[in-house]
Amino acid sequence: MNKKTRNWIVAGAAAVILVGAGGYAYMDDYLGNRVEITEAIPASGSAANASANEGNVEQATVGAEQLNGVWNIAEESKVYFSVTTSRETVNFENAAVGGSWTIQLDQPEKMKAEGTLEMSEVNSGNAQRDGHIQSADYFNVAQFPQAAFTAASFEGLPEAWEEGAVYDFRMAGTLSVKGIDKEATFDGQALYQNNQVRLSGTTTVTFADFEMQNPHSVVLETENDIAVRLELVLEK
Repeated sequence: MNKKTRNWIVAGAAAVILVGAGGYAYMDDYLGNRVEITEAIPASGSAANASANEGNVEQATVGAEQLNGVWNIAEESKVYFSVTTSRETVNFENAAVGGSWTIQLDQPEKMKAEGTLEMSEVNSGNAQRDGHIQSADYFNVAQFPQAAFTAASFEGLPEAWEEGAVYDFRMAGTLSVKGIDKEATFDGQALYQNNQVRLSGTTTVTFADFEMQNPHSVVLETENDIAVRLELVLEK
């Protein structure tokens, strides 16, 4: 092998390495997770709940007269949805959430809640990916700018709460995305602290539920389930 041929081989190998590295960096940027979930119920709330359950801490009782009424979703609230690929779980967040929860602890059958989400505000930390998610292939934001959830029933909440304690409950209702309604039940937790009600809830839907194709690719496989997560702060 002469020197000229050897130089061409070395240059070609270097080019392959550079292209491969660039392709991996692009894939990592486009497909990788860029959003960390911020929980509405702080760790101190979980700790308070554990202590209350053990009977080690005496906490202030919060009755229906304090909790009953309309609580509006505050600015710091967020809704997340997550998809899991063969590589990692990728989170999308949306802070453009509005709505309210009418609490009636002594008459739970009268409780109601509703929330809306501006789908143009979906954020995964990658503008190109977000544009694709908002396109007609997925959320079709141009035609369906909002998603919504309307709660029909609540189970598990006591008539009196302890301030700082976390209570498990279930909230069933209708989730509307792309003009398609689906019954959904959120497994939730609620906490009252510092004149706020904090709510965290999760449910699972699929791509097919809302007539979306699973985004499988030659690079990654994607699970069919989509995790939906509410992290809400409510104020009177």
